[in-house]
Amino acid sequence: MTTEIILPEMGEGVIEGTLSRWLVREGDKVKPYDPIAEIETDKVTTEISTEVAGIVLKLCVNEGETIPVETVLAFIGNHGEEIPDDADTADPAAVSNGQDRQNASMVLSTMPEPTPAAQPEVYKGRVSPVVGRIAAEHNVDLAFVTGTGRDGRITKQDILAYLEMRTLTPPEPALATTPPRTTDSTPAPKKQATPPASVAGLDDELFPLTGMRRTIAEHMVLSKRTSPHVTTVFEFDFSAVATHRAAHKENFARDGAKLTYTVYIVAATVQALKQHPLANSVWTDDGLILRREINIGMAAAVPEGLIVPVIEHADEMNLLGLAKTINDLAYRARNKKLMPSDVQGGTFSITNHGTSGSLLATPIINQPQAGILGIGKIEKRVKVVDDAIAIRPLAFASFTFDHRILDGATADGFVSTIKDIIEGWH
Repeated sequence: MTTEIILPEMGEGVIEGTLSRWLVREGDKVKPYDPIAEIETDKVTTEISTEVAGIVLKLCVNEGETIPVETVLAFIGNHGEEIPDDADTADPAAVSNGQDRQNASMVLSTMPEPTPAAQPEVYKGRVSPVVGRIAAEHNVDLAFVTGTGRDGRITKQDILAYLEMRTLTPPEPALATTPPRTTDSTPAPKKQATPPASVAGLDDELFPLTGMRRTIAEHMVLSKRTSPHVTTVFEFDFSAVATHRAAHKENFARDGAKLTYTVYIVAATVQALKQHPLANSVWTDDGLILRREINIGMAAAVPEGLIVPVIEHADEMNLLGLAKTINDLAYRARNKKLMPSDVQGGTFSITNHGTSGSLLATPIINQPQAGILGIGKIEKRVKVVDDAIAIRPLAFASFTFDHRILDGATADGFVSTIKDIIEGWH
């Protein structure tokens, strides 16, 4: 029996994904749960697996093609089985940029030119996060964009085609008596020009941007524009934690968990957030929203860039529960097993940049959160304790916070609480 492999729904608000790489070829044999393709969304890169065994009869999507959920990716069955006549065969050798340009050109040829005088209704349709971010970055009124996706949805190709058309055919200037239509009384900041690829020398190489790299860039620029960043730095003494860890790590290992310093940092941060709820809040024009849930985002480096899986309801876990959850998320992040739901809903973020040898950093806030804690390398250094020279495991801890929400004293109070918990661990 021929089985369709479809792109599943991968989280709330995720309505499309890009097939970044096929892991099989037509004619390959597969077993249940074998990964067959890598799918990239604006949040994660994850693998799609087959639940059946058989032969890969047909690949229906090109590498680099962005498709909506429930699209048929491939057919798996036995030799000689028939495939529906309307199933298109993909060209696995197709490249991402070429496919994107082809799709954009197809949309471009059918898209009407924007008319400045036109006043369409406000767009109320549902769009994916990546489309929303592109629209915000380029100040695009989605009411002018023709959607070619399912039920008229605006896809990534649609908005890229609109931007290309807008660049090639700029609108005529409005009459002096017609005020420009804006959505915000605050002037939009001028976008810094990006050097064109043509400035590359003959021996230089252009390294194409992945979807994740673009998303990271957009998110970081948006964060710096959104909130005033201030960073305060403390030094933590991990002597008490090191003693506790040495006494308990074997017991944790028997229970299937690796007891790392990160586990203690997360546990201490959770306790401090309970005592300092402003650090777990969100700024709005109407006031501060105090988040009741404590969901800790844990920044993790992956080959494609950076991803922040979320420990949901971290305040409801003991040290063993945190260790198991952190181990699981870190493993799945490294092996492209995360789902979009694994990186949603964070209320506070931690980046343990010290694992790569960094001593001190000033992290950028993961919007719309109030702050992000950075932990440097834990190493033995000389420290004066009770007027005596001692050697202690020390690390610099930096807290970057939104100065609209927290002031220096409240931010320092929050970090001081984390420090007291770490240094007084028992």
